[in-house]
Amino acid sequence: MAAQPTASPGVRLGWKGPGALASPSRLTLSRFAAAALPSHRTSADEIKSLRLITAVKTPYLPDGRFDLEAYDSLINTQINDGAEGVIVGGTTGEGHLMSWDEHIMLIGHTVNCFGSNIKVIGNTGSNSTREAVHATEQGFAVGMHAALHVNPYYGKTSTAGLIAHFGEVLPMGPTIIYNVPGRTGQDIPPSVIEALSGDSNMAGVKECVGHERVKCYTDKGITIWSGNDDECHDSRWNHGATGVISVASNLVPGLMHSLMFEGENAALNEKLLPLMKWLFCEPNPIGLNTALAQLGVVRPVFRLPYAPLPLERRIEFVRIVEAIGRENFVGQKEVRVLDDDDFVLISRY
Repeated sequence: MAAQPTASPGVRLGWKGPGALASPSRLTLSRFAAAALPSHRTSADEIKSLRLITAVKTPYLPDGRFDLEAYDSLINTQINDGAEGVIVGGTTGEGHLMSWDEHIMLIGHTVNCFGSNIKVIGNTGSNSTREAVHATEQGFAVGMHAALHVNPYYGKTSTAGLIAHFGEVLPMGPTIIYNVPGRTGQDIPPSVIEALSGDSNMAGVKECVGHERVKCYTDKGITIWSGNDDECHDSRWNHGATGVISVASNLVPGLMHSLMFEGENAALNEKLLPLMKWLFCEPNPIGLNTALAQLGVVRPVFRLPYAPLPLERRIEFVRIVEAIGRENFVGQKEVRVLDDDDFVLISRY
């Protein structure tokens, strides 16, 4: 683990005192640009072949900065256990809590250190087309293999606006479109995906609406990744999905690899469902952040507004780990129940 910084540790869950932190200096990006560029441009077809993509967690130091030592360990584990791609700075990775400088730096770091062993897909989407274009340009400049793009959220637009928005970023490189109406407040209708599907950079869709929508697309030859861990087995083997973009694979990458590669396995799926349900008992990534801290692979540091799951849920997680087998989870330490005072909540970083 990296040495503890000397800055104030932030706000502890059981402590009422002040915890303001000085913001870190702005991150510089230029040093990544030359080193990170891939030796060849990745094609959309290469992205379409990926079965297991992990929406990777971003760990933090007690002052709120990235814990790159813990992050690198997480990525190495993903590679060793069979993940073929990672989403950097997605919802799970808390890209929405990063400055764009931090975001692009982390994409560049991931490419620079691991890009020859795993596909790096940067979440460079935004509800502002201008921001999405600029971030995607930067992401490809530092070497990411593909971009993930959500539809504009909160400030929702029309069908024509959706097509125009995605049309501005598709020319830059391989693109996965992400449909998660529970977060954006707007479903991307099939007519939009079908209108974009002929673009050579359109890799496919991370789809969270369900099996019927997945089947609608796969019947038309459109590549789909399930965006729901608890549906991914059936989507993969019964409805034609290519694979999954997974949260659970942060914890059990080897088992998720088996679920996507080794044929229909209802017993394994059933074994993992309690974990998958637990992970989403509160909005993602609250469960994942809590779990990784309990496994001892990241520090128990949360950037607000995220806060850990309550004690009864933390106890439940230990039981889930015991039922599945500690050997199937990331890390080497024993799983344990953390106390409220173990967690650090950061509001300024």
